Amino acid sequence: MQEKYSFTEIEPKWQKKWIEEKSYKTEENSSKPKYYALAMFPYPSGDLHMGHVRNYSIADVIARFKRMQGFNVLHPIGWDSFGLPAENAAIKHQTPPADWTWKNISNMQRQLKGMGLSYDWDREVATCHPGYYKWTQWMFLEFYKHGLVYKKKAAVNWCPSCSTVLANEQVVDGACERCDTLVTKKNLEQWFFKITDYAETLLRDLDELPGWPEKVKTMQRNWVGRSEGAEVKFSLEERPEKISVYTTRVDTLFGVSYVVLAPEHPLVLELVRGTEYEADVRAFIEKMNGLNEIARTSTEAEKEGLFIGAYCLNPLSGKKLPIWIANYVLLEYGTGAVMGVPAHDERDFEFATKYNLEINTVIVPFESLPEEKDQPLKAAYTNAGVLVNSGSFDGLDSEEGWERIADEVERRGVGERKVNFRLRDWLISRQRYWGAPIPMVYCEACGTVPVPEEQLPVMLPADVVFKSGENPLTTSRSFMETTCPKCGGAARRETDTMDTFACSSWYFLRYTDPRNTEEPFTKSAADQWMNVDQYVGGVEHAILHLLYARFFTKALRDFGYLKANEPFQNLLTQGMVCMDGSKMSKSKGNIVSPEAIIGKYGADTARLFILFAAPPERDLEWSDQGVEGCYRFLNRVWRLVVQYEPLIKETRKLAADGSEQERAWKDLDSAGKEMRRQTHIAIQRVTQDVGTRYNFNTAISTIMEWVNALYLYKEQPNADALVGREAVEGILILLAPFAPHITEELWQEIGHTDSIHEQIWPKVDETALVQDEVTVVLQVNGKVRDRIQVAAEISAAELEKIVVSQPKVLEWTQGKNIVKVITVPGKLVNLVVK
Repeated sequence: MQEKYSFTEIEPKWQKKWIEEKSYKTEENSSKPKYYALAMFPYPSGDLHMGHVRNYSIADVIARFKRMQGFNVLHPIGWDSFGLPAENAAIKHQTPPADWTWKNISNMQRQLKGMGLSYDWDREVATCHPGYYKWTQWMFLEFYKHGLVYKKKAAVNWCPSCSTVLANEQVVDGACERCDTLVTKKNLEQWFFKITDYAETLLRDLDELPGWPEKVKTMQRNWVGRSEGAEVKFSLEERPEKISVYTTRVDTLFGVSYVVLAPEHPLVLELVRGTEYEADVRAFIEKMNGLNEIARTSTEAEKEGLFIGAYCLNPLSGKKLPIWIANYVLLEYGTGAVMGVPAHDERDFEFATKYNLEINTVIVPFESLPEEKDQPLKAAYTNAGVLVNSGSFDGLDSEEGWERIADEVERRGVGERKVNFRLRDWLISRQRYWGAPIPMVYCEACGTVPVPEEQLPVMLPADVVFKSGENPLTTSRSFMETTCPKCGGAARRETDTMDTFACSSWYFLRYTDPRNTEEPFTKSAADQWMNVDQYVGGVEHAILHLLYARFFTKALRDFGYLKANEPFQNLLTQGMVCMDGSKMSKSKGNIVSPEAIIGKYGADTARLFILFAAPPERDLEWSDQGVEGCYRFLNRVWRLVVQYEPLIKETRKLAADGSEQERAWKDLDSAGKEMRRQTHIAIQRVTQDVGTRYNFNTAISTIMEWVNALYLYKEQPNADALVGREAVEGILILLAPFAPHITEELWQEIGHTDSIHEQIWPKVDETALVQDEVTVVLQVNGKVRDRIQVAAEISAAELEKIVVSQPKVLEWTQGKNIVKVITVPGKLVNLVVK
């Protein structure tokens, strides 16, 4: 056996063997219970970063641990490979997006294999492969068949440089996150998935996910945003139209002092046409078109508004109310109109104060005096209270007032109770090339026609021109010009492609049956593996990706394609990898290359550090010293096994004989028994930390302490070789999920011919945890004066007799009265003396 740990020889050797022998291929037909471990698949940007190393190391430890516990594990990998970066690279370097993408995939495949990850590479998928996006298109058609797809004109975030629609999350400080161009608003015909049909179940079923972090569930609840309120209609002066307002505070209806419309509301231009207000209103609308929703609705954004010269009437009091437009009201949210109640809403109070609008108090605290009801407010009062200035409803508490006013609104026919959701339908259209083409055609005779399933996939053409400001698909006549599937006449293809979230909303299902050419997956395969037992990924995907994946799963269940109601049973959101307190990023110049670390210290060290440095859900601060420490620890393990190797080989026969081993355990001296106790305490702790709590850092810490204890035991004059063997093999098996290469090598070196990763996870020997003797701390008046070894089963009375006779205790008690004896069995005796 080599004296020195050489990761440069060990790691490539085992990686090659694992790949060639398909060591981690999932068993198709197995009697073992299933376990589906999945990390969010990466975008092939070209190189792994430390966030990838952390994400995939976490999932790999879980997968390896579950295999050793006797599960049939599915642990696949793939590529979320469509998207704007490839298209931007095509424009910049005049390289086809496919070439750029597949080159990056090849490089990242090499890097992942170099980490020793236990993937079933036969199940690898890439969303840009026609064999995959064929089924993304099929999903679109299924949704269309079931009434979950529609097209409408909508105002969207538009990047003039990238010439595409951007999601709100892709707009940073009003600019495109990719090119920093100022984002504008644009009205376009767009395709939508009707996710709002699932709003109620997406919200309700979060309660079925106890294995999700509460903060993620809260984020999803807030995004779906269910509220109970009323939709109230405000009549216009001298016009038949009515303005519908949704409010959760119908109890404040008598306190409305103005109504605000979204600048894009269709009534706005109707109301100002031909008036002195028209020019200013049009200028305001134009200004709003240059801002995205996030910028307009941010709590930090200054509230801007404009009176449009029109009025409406309060449906209960008949009071005349001015109509304004403002930046914070959006057409897509609610009805595109809000009622201003500045006395009882902080945002409205800020707006009314700025523009000197009326502030009418209609709710006062329960303990208020009568004369306080008309006192000017210094801030909005938003709590419960008593209704005032509300006509016949005065004196009611606000909760009862809510119900009574809602009743009156419905009785008069000017509104109705309504449940509302913040969630909006999912806009999936993207005006770019590198995405799954939307499988629809436009025929003058037949209208909009879906592409038949047998004609899928609608392939991306090669004859396109990439240049800024233009959708490349519109430059390909071979793509655009087609025949109508219905009548056979000339037709035009849809040139929008799908949001890449559509591709990543079902990839976990494709992994269950990745080479199926007849359907996206069989129901039997999906039902066998779904749902994912453990999903691992960044918290930045806590809302959209997870919400869309849940939507797809529920819809496909309703269509009859699978049984699972939720895609991911348990979710672990790992923290970021930081340096100097900031997330690692190229722009900040604070990145550490995984390849550089692996080249210097090895993959096992990189994995061990990334798992040891912090609990997985917390941010991890990079530390060169920490990496060095993990490398030194692996060298220490190597040296320990080198020293124990001859003894282990000597005891092989005895270790294989269960009865002889049992006799040997009974004959151990106290040091041997204590070492066995340390071994089984470590097994117990590591099993709990890895299998239940995912506290990988404390699990590794326990193994380190175990190694230290074994080094000390080895120096005992009568150190038992069998105890040493049990500890060494236990250390290697429990370390194997974290550091797979060194443990595989050492396992072979101590005489085993099978893989360490095929071993059964050790079970705790409860008898080994029983202590014959314990160390008891002796205190006098709370200060430690001595320690003694006593029998573990000693009674309190016997213990007290021994304690009071100890020489060091006598020094501190002589000539004094013992007034109290405090005994903590097996740990502590404290004598209180005066």
